Amino acid sequence: MSCTASARLLLRSGSRLLSQKPFFSNSDVLARTFCAGRIICSTSAAAIPAVTGIRGPYEGASAITGEADNLVNVSKVLVVGSGALSIGQAGEFDYSGSQAIKALQEASKKSILINPNIATNQTSHALADEIYYLPVTPEYITYVLERERPDGILLTFGGQTALNVGVQLEKMGVFERYGVKVLGTPIATLETSEDRDLFAKALKEIDIPIAESIAVSTVDDALAAAEEVGYPIIVRSAYALGGLGSGFANDAAELHNLASQSLSLSPQILVEKSLKGWKEVEYEVVRDSKNNCITVCNMENFDPLGIHTGDSIVVAPSQTLSDEEYHMLRSAAIKIIRHLGVVGECNVQYALQPDGLDYRVIEVNARLSRSSALASKATGYPLAYTAAKIALGHTLPNLPNHVTKTTSANFEPSLDYIVTKIPRWDLAKFQHVKRDIGSSMKSVGEVMAIGRTFEESIQKAIRQVDPSFIGFQGAEFEDLDAALANPSDRRWLAVGQALLHEKYSVDQVHDLTKIDKWFLHKLMNIVRMQKELEKIGSLFGLNKELLSQAKKLGFSDKQISIAVGSTEEEVRARRKSFGIVPFVKKIDTLAAEFPADTNYLYTTYNATQSDITFDEHGTLVLGSGVYRIGSSVEFDWCAVSTARALRDSGKKTIMINYNPETVSTDFDEVDRLYFEELSYERVLDIYELESAKGVVVSVGGQLPQNIALKLQTSGCKVLGTNPEDIDKAEDRHKFSTILDSIGVDQPAWKELSSVASAKEFCGSVGYPVLVRPSYVLSGAAMAVIRGEHELIEKLTLASDVSPDHPVVISKFIEGAQEIDVDAVAYNGKVLVHAVSEHVEDAGIHSGDATLVLPPVNLDAAALARFKDIADKVAAAWKISGPFNMQIIKAVNSENPDGYDLKVIECNLRASRSFPFVSKVLGVNFIDVATRALIGKNVPEPVDLMAEKREYVAVKVPQFSFTRLAGADPFLGVEMASTGEVACFGHDLIEAYWTSMQATMNFKLPVPPSGILFGGDVTKPSLAEVAKKLAPLGFKIFVASPAVREYLDEALSDVSLDGMPIPVTIIEFPKTDKRKLREVFQKYDIQSVFNLAKARADNLLDEDYIMRRNAIDFAIPLFNEPKTAVLFAECLKEKLPTKREGVIPPEVERWSKWIGGKPV
Repeated sequence: MSCTASARLLLRSGSRLLSQKPFFSNSDVLARTFCAGRIICSTSAAAIPAVTGIRGPYEGASAITGEADNLVNVSKVLVVGSGALSIGQAGEFDYSGSQAIKALQEASKKSILINPNIATNQTSHALADEIYYLPVTPEYITYVLERERPDGILLTFGGQTALNVGVQLEKMGVFERYGVKVLGTPIATLETSEDRDLFAKALKEIDIPIAESIAVSTVDDALAAAEEVGYPIIVRSAYALGGLGSGFANDAAELHNLASQSLSLSPQILVEKSLKGWKEVEYEVVRDSKNNCITVCNMENFDPLGIHTGDSIVVAPSQTLSDEEYHMLRSAAIKIIRHLGVVGECNVQYALQPDGLDYRVIEVNARLSRSSALASKATGYPLAYTAAKIALGHTLPNLPNHVTKTTSANFEPSLDYIVTKIPRWDLAKFQHVKRDIGSSMKSVGEVMAIGRTFEESIQKAIRQVDPSFIGFQGAEFEDLDAALANPSDRRWLAVGQALLHEKYSVDQVHDLTKIDKWFLHKLMNIVRMQKELEKIGSLFGLNKELLSQAKKLGFSDKQISIAVGSTEEEVRARRKSFGIVPFVKKIDTLAAEFPADTNYLYTTYNATQSDITFDEHGTLVLGSGVYRIGSSVEFDWCAVSTARALRDSGKKTIMINYNPETVSTDFDEVDRLYFEELSYERVLDIYELESAKGVVVSVGGQLPQNIALKLQTSGCKVLGTNPEDIDKAEDRHKFSTILDSIGVDQPAWKELSSVASAKEFCGSVGYPVLVRPSYVLSGAAMAVIRGEHELIEKLTLASDVSPDHPVVISKFIEGAQEIDVDAVAYNGKVLVHAVSEHVEDAGIHSGDATLVLPPVNLDAAALARFKDIADKVAAAWKISGPFNMQIIKAVNSENPDGYDLKVIECNLRASRSFPFVSKVLGVNFIDVATRALIGKNVPEPVDLMAEKREYVAVKVPQFSFTRLAGADPFLGVEMASTGEVACFGHDLIEAYWTSMQATMNFKLPVPPSGILFGGDVTKPSLAEVAKKLAPLGFKIFVASPAVREYLDEALSDVSLDGMPIPVTIIEFPKTDKRKLREVFQKYDIQSVFNLAKARADNLLDEDYIMRRNAIDFAIPLFNEPKTAVLFAECLKEKLPTKREGVIPPEVERWSKWIGGKPV
C-alpha cells in the first residue's frame, strides 16, 4: 500500500494525519532509498546529492547543481495592478501584487505600480517606489511607459485585468516600441491559455483530454456548435474573469439568450459538453525557466462540477481522491505547464469522473489567481513571491522558502491539517437578483479555516462567513429537495436542514446534490454530536469526555450552550474547569519531516501540546474578516498599517484574521499570525494564551467592534476608546441623548414597536422617512419610504415589527448634501481630520457615493463648523483612536440662505475612507491613530483642511452588477458596490474623468454613437445631460413618447452644425433579450442615462429593463442625477481636447501630486 493510501485510510478513520500526499511526491512509482543523509531518487540515471533541509527533487525537478541563476537584466519594473475590487477579482491581487513588489525590493529593482485602487496595501510608498493612480488600460499604461521608461513589466499579478491589457499592448506593438521585457510567463503562453481554441489545440498536442468544445464568435455559430456537441452544454467566455459570461444551457432557446449576453462581454465563446456532477479538482503548479516544476497544493471542491470554483466550498488537500487519481492529475498538471511554457505560477482545474479514471481539463490560469492566494495561505508556500523571483530569472532549487526557513522553494508542501474555504455571498442586498449559483461567480469574499479534522475545519469556516451562523446548521426551505438539487448561496444550509432536522440519509442527500458521500458522512459526525448534546439538555450533564469530543468536532462554546440550554460564558467556564483549552499549532507544511520555523499559527483541540511558547506578550490586532459589501480591502489596509506602526514603536504584534485574500495574513507583516475566527471565544482564548498586553478593535470594521465590550468585561485591555463609550455611539438612544447634550443637531427619529405608532410618527414629521427594521424577513434592511401605503407594505411584508423587534424611523431630508468626516483623537482631542464631500445627494449609501477631497463646494466657514462638530463629538465620547461621522448639509427651512448640519451616523472606529483620506492628504491617519491607541509619540493636533492644495482626488464606487443576474442597478440607502477606485486631477472634472475610466471594463462613449435616455421627466437632470452631450455629436434615443417630448423641449434651443437635434424613439422589446441586443447594436448605443425616481417594483418596468440591459450588454450606465450631470460635463470638456500621443495632465506620479512619500 502506498503511503498516500495509508494516510487516507488514517484520515477517514478520524486520525490527525491529514496529508493527502506522500512526503516524496512523484507521478511515477519511484524507488526511494534513504541512506546517511542522502536522498536517492530514480528520476535520472545519476544519484542526486541531498541538500540539508531540502527534499529530493520531484518529477521533472532538476538536480540542485548549485549553479548561479541566469538573472534577467532589468533595473526598473512596471507592476500592473488589478484595479477596483469586484466579484471575481478581489483582495487576492493586493496580496499577490504586494508580494511581487517585495520580491523586486529585495532584488534592488525599482518598482513602478499602476493601480487606481487607493484602498490597497500595495499602493503605498512602503512598497512601490512610484505609484500611478490611473486606469489600467492600454492608453494609460502606454503613457506611464513613455513617462517612466521601465525595462521590465509584470502582468501576472493583477488578475484578469492586467493579463488582458498586457495581451492588448503586445498586439499593439507597445512593448517592442519601448523595449520592455515581459517578465515571467510569455505573452504567447497567456494568449494560448486564454484563447479557448488555441488552448484546446495545445492540450490535444500532448494528449491531455479536455471537454469537447467549439470556439465561436456569433450566436448562430454557437447554436450550430451545440447541435454538434450535444445538449446540455456549458458556454465559457475567453479573456473573462471568474466565469463572467459563462453558463449552462439545456436547449437552443436557453443557449440563444446566454450566447447573446456572453458575446456582448467577450469576443469569443466556447461551446462545450457539460460535465455537471463530476468532481472538480485544482492543482497549483510552479515552473521556472530551467524547467524545474512542482505542484504546491491540490484542492478539491466540496460541490460537484457546475459551480464556479470561486462559489464552491473548497478543501485542501483533496480528501476523496485515490492515490492513482491524485498522481494522474499531478502528472498531467506538470505536463501542461511545461508544454504551455509557463514561467511562474499556474492553476489547473480538472473535472474528474466520480467513479472512474476519466478526467477533463476545464481551464488553466497562467497567472496568480484567487485559488493561488488560497493555496499560499493553505500551505504557507509564498506563491506570488516565488513567481516574482522566478520572473526575475531565479530557479526553484536556489530559492529559499521564506516561510519555513528550512527548505528551498523546490519542495512540495505536505500538510498535517485540513483547510476549508467557504465563499461569502451578499445576494440578499439586491432586488430581483437570481440566487442560484453556477459557472459564473457571484460571491464577494471567502473565508479559510484550519483544523485537524474536516469537521473542525468546516465548522470554523461556517462561523467565519457570518457571526449569525453558529456552526453546521439548517434553515427553513419551502421545497427542501429543490434547494438541495439546485445550487444556491444557501445550499449548505439545505444540507444542514436535511441531515440535522429532516432525517434525510447520506444517500438521499448525495443523490440530490452529488456531493461526495465522504463529506456527507463527516457532516453526520457533527449531526450525531448535536443530537447527543441536545439529549443531555443541561450544562451539568456535560462531562469532560463529551465536551472534549464536541470541541474536537469544531463545536463552539456558543453552539454547545444553545444545544444544552445554557450560556456561552457558562460553557466556557465549565470547559476551562476541565482543563480543556485549545492548542496552538504552526502551519507545518513539512508534515513533521523537518522542523518548521514559522510564525503562522492556528488553534485546534485535536492535539496534545502547543508548538510555541507564550513569552512574547504581544499586542493583538483584530483584522476585518471576510470581505463583504460594506467591509473590504480598506480595512485590511488599516489592520496592516496598525501592525506596522506597532512594530515601529517596538511592540510585538499578533494578527488575528481568517481571510486568505489579505496582506494582513501574509507571513512577514506581524510577529505572530493566527489564521483564526474573530469571535469572542477565539479572541479571548488567544488573548489569554499569549498574555497579551492589549487588543486593537478599531481598525477591522464592525466585526471587532461588536465583541469589544464583551472582551473588556472578560478582562481584556481594549486599547483606545473605552468600549462602554463605543456602546454609547452604537446604541441609538444613548447616541441621540449625548448629541442633544452637546448641541449637535440630528434628523428627527423615533424607535417604534407597532405599525400604528409608525404611521403616527411619519404623519407628524412628514414623508419621506428612512426606515430601519431590526428584524428583516426578506430584501434590504433599510429603505426610504415616500408614503403611508409603502410604509405599511414595508413593515408588514418585509419585516416583523413588535416590541421584540422595534423599527427605527427617521426623517429623510431630500436634496441635502452628505459629508464624510474622518478623524483621529487622543483623550477626547482631535489630532487630524478630513472632510470629504459626496457628489450625490444624501440618500445614496456613503459606500456607493463619489467622494471629493479636498471638497470643492465647501467654504472655510463650513469647514470650521464641521471641525467644531468633530471636536465636540471627540470630547463627549472621550475618543482615543479613529472615528468617522456622516453629516448632512441641508437648507434651513426658516432661512433659505442658511444651512443646517445634522449628524446621521458616527462610528468610533476607522472607516472605509481612511486609506483614501490618508493617501490624498499625505498623512497616514492609522499611524496617528496607533500612536493615540498606545499613548506613545502622540503628535500635536494639526488642521489638514486649512492647507491649500493644487489638486483634487475623487473616489468612485465599483459595482459588480454584471455578475448579479437580474439585480436592479439602482442606488439607494443599502450599499451595493464591491470596491472603489480613486484618481487625482488638477480639478474636479479631470479627477472624475480619470476615475470613471478607471472603473472595470468602462468603455468611453464617443460621438457619433447613440445615447439612450430614460427616467424621471419631472426633474431637470436628464435635460442637463442631453444639453451637454447633444452638441458633441451624440445621437439621442429614447424608449417612450413621454421622454421624447421632455427632451424635445429641453433641446429646442440647442443645435449641431446649425441643425436641430433629433430625439428618436427606438423599438424596445421588453421580454426578448436577443432582439433588444440587436436594437442596441443597430443604433450603436454606447451609454445609457436612466435617472428614475424610484426602484422598479416589477421586472417589466421600462426603466429597470433599460438599466439591467445596459449592464448585461457591457454599456456604461449612469443611474444617479448628480454624477450623470458631472460626467456629461467631463465629456463636454475633455472629448474635444483629447489628442492621440499627447500625455494628458492627469498622468502624474502620486508622489508628485502630494509632494513627497509620507504614506
